[in-house]
Amino acid sequence: MNASAVLAHNWRFEVIMNDIEIAQKCCETMWGNDLASKDMGMTIEVTEPGRAEARFEVRANMVNGYDICHGGYIFALADSAFAFACNTYNRITVAASASIEFVRPARLGDRLLATAREGHRGGRTGIYDITVTNQDDEVVAIFRGRSYATREPVFSK
Repeated sequence: MNASAVLAHNWRFEVIMNDIEIAQKCCETMWGNDLASKDMGMTIEVTEPGRAEARFEVRANMVNGYDICHGGYIFALADSAFAFACNTYNRITVAASASIEFVRPARLGDRLLATAREGHRGGRTGIYDITVTNQDDEVVAIFRGRSYATREPVFSK
């Protein structure tokens, strides 16, 4: 059924959401409480279940003593993309593990994009691959996360 489908049930009408609308509603709900991602200047976009993009520009307070972006910020960007991708099915899902490989440095002013893609989802676990690129589409880091889904919804329908 599509998003415009309406069912009459026991004198009550309810709108049936499609998978993309559910994914986007999960994103909106999570974003409302995500002070960490907001504080880093991130923007988040979810276009379909199991996929998300997170972006930020490397600011002066994000560079380390070598004048490159601190790896923790790059990890946080990838981790946020991972979180939003694995929470697109209206089940609160948390990280069970994550790892990152740094490929090249990011510098002050670089615009970074973390693209998360679901590699596998089954039962209550999932595997997500996240690639972080700069404004020149050069790979900065490769992140892999393993998720665990709870039984709780992200939002109430």
